[in-house]
Amino acid sequence: MTYYFIVPGLGNSGPDHWQTHFENSGDHFIRINQREWDTPASKDWIETIDQAIADYNLDDVILIGHSLGCTAIANWAKQYQKKIKGALLVAPSDLEAPRYTFSTVGFDHVPLDKINFKTIVVASSNDEWVTIGRAEFFAENWGSEFINIGNAGHINADAGFGEWPKGLEILRTLG
Repeated sequence: MTYYFIVPGLGNSGPDHWQTHFENSGDHFIRINQREWDTPASKDWIETIDQAIADYNLDDVILIGHSLGCTAIANWAKQYQKKIKGALLVAPSDLEAPRYTFSTVGFDHVPLDKINFKTIVVASSNDEWVTIGRAEFFAENWGSEFINIGNAGHINADAGFGEWPKGLEILRTLG
């Protein structure tokens, strides 16, 4: 059985967010809760990811990141070099963009190292937190499949992404 670990971004994902709908869709969807959602430390977030999946067969683990959660997953992959079944990386924020002024520790840039497991980056052509060009650049560096879903904002609840059947379809392609 595949276990899907949800890695929300800054501030967590609220009740109407697609990640919450994914979580509520089955017992094998598990949210990774961070100690600090609003002023996160990269080191804490990646350690929490590693602890959350420690008791699972990594061949059965898929991570599902949104926004800053995508960077946390990329940082986790870089630091731990563990091979999992895959990761869905949706709307990765561009931490180096002038607009990104959130208080974070260790989330200074997006790592550009190749990720050693299958990944899919899903991005929007009008995301306020990452240009489509930067999202594609991240995908190329990570070795990810890249999917542009058009004008979809930040692919969150505010952009109308509550239940997201197409997202589940994309997720299922990871196994």
